[in-house]
Amino acid sequence: MTQEMTLNIQNQAGVHARPAAMLAQKAAEFKSQILIHKADRQANAKSIISIMGLGIQCGDQVILKVEGPDAELAVGALSQLVNDKFGEA
Repeated sequence: MTQEMTLNIQNQAGVHARPAAMLAQKAAEFKSQILIHKADRQANAKSIISIMGLGIQCGDQVILKVEGPDAELAVGALSQLVNDKFGEA
């Protein structure tokens, strides 16, 4: 199963170390392959370093592409994390 969702990053500081760690930790809970696309670049969502390498800023749009047996659950959990601004105000 493949799932895809476009997300808007609303955190003032973008996806810095703490949100990247939260994203990678949540992504690691799933068996599916999870990629984050920003413009023409992509990152493994299970790697903090890979996520931070995208340099995601406030207002950026990213595409979450998930392929695997638990893709639907993974998209739901990760999009909720992003939409909740990673717990930041």
